Amino acid sequence: MEKAQQKIKNKSKESILKLSKKTKLLIIVVITLVVLVCGGFAGVHKASDNPAFCTLCHNMQSYYDSWNNSDLLANKHAAAGVRCHDCHESSLSIQAEEGLKYITGDYQTPLEKRQFATTEFCTECHDMTSVKAKTNFAESNPHDSHNGDLNCYECHSMHQKSTVFCYQCHDFEWFNNLPSYFEKK
Repeated sequence: MEKAQQKIKNKSKESILKLSKKTKLLIIVVITLVVLVCGGFAGVHKASDNPAFCTLCHNMQSYYDSWNNSDLLANKHAAAGVRCHDCHESSLSIQAEEGLKYITGDYQTPLEKRQFATTEFCTECHDMTSVKAKTNFAESNPHDSHNGDLNCYECHSMHQKSTVFCYQCHDFEWFNNLPSYFEKK
């Protein structure tokens, strides 16, 4: 009985080792494709850490230019070493979705302005106590508004000129001394 069981085990091993050349080739091709696809995704994900990468395939040139060489806040952040993915999520699923939208032409130009610059988001890097101290002008403090807590995007834009929320009602002297990335009243 043991000899019969041993004979069956040996035949099973032999049949596995005796796969046809076609089957072996197919297995090798599938494994190679899986490795290449995974490597490709990893390569694209890593390459996208370079802000210039996005300008290769879609309408991001103006956003890159504002980050790379402008008088806008995006360039000020770039000078401080902040890269696109420090603020913009860079998961593979989001990159794949953006790539698909580009390929299918399912995007608008210019891109819709995002309003993700909430105070909570910005204060992950910026200390509001320090910001309030720097903007404590004699007439008013835009970061300690009588309108309550405003989100940073109410005044600050990264890739376009920023606009002071206070312009709507006031004409303070400090408006004349704003940095160049703000629209002048």
